[in-house]
Amino acid sequence: MTVPEGVVDQCRLALEIIGRALTEAGSSFADVVRVTYILPDRADFPACWPVLADVFGANPPAATMIEAGLIDPAMKIEIEVTARAPAT
Repeated sequence: MTVPEGVVDQCRLALEIIGRALTEAGSSFADVVRVTYILPDRADFPACWPVLADVFGANPPAATMIEAGLIDPAMKIEIEVTARAPAT
């Protein structure tokens, strides 16, 4: 997989991958109750806000942003979510 260079494009890609995983589990971004963003440079985070607002809408989940090194220096953002399981 080719990783985009910019943080916003990496954010979009991460959310696309998360969206597919949520769909496969029978959930959606509306079911996300917690999200953690990890960035090597916290100054990159504000550029991602428009993308995150589009995905999470008017009622975003609880969130934490952590500034930390990532395994690959080419990575500019990592996103982890916790979602409710679909009702059965």
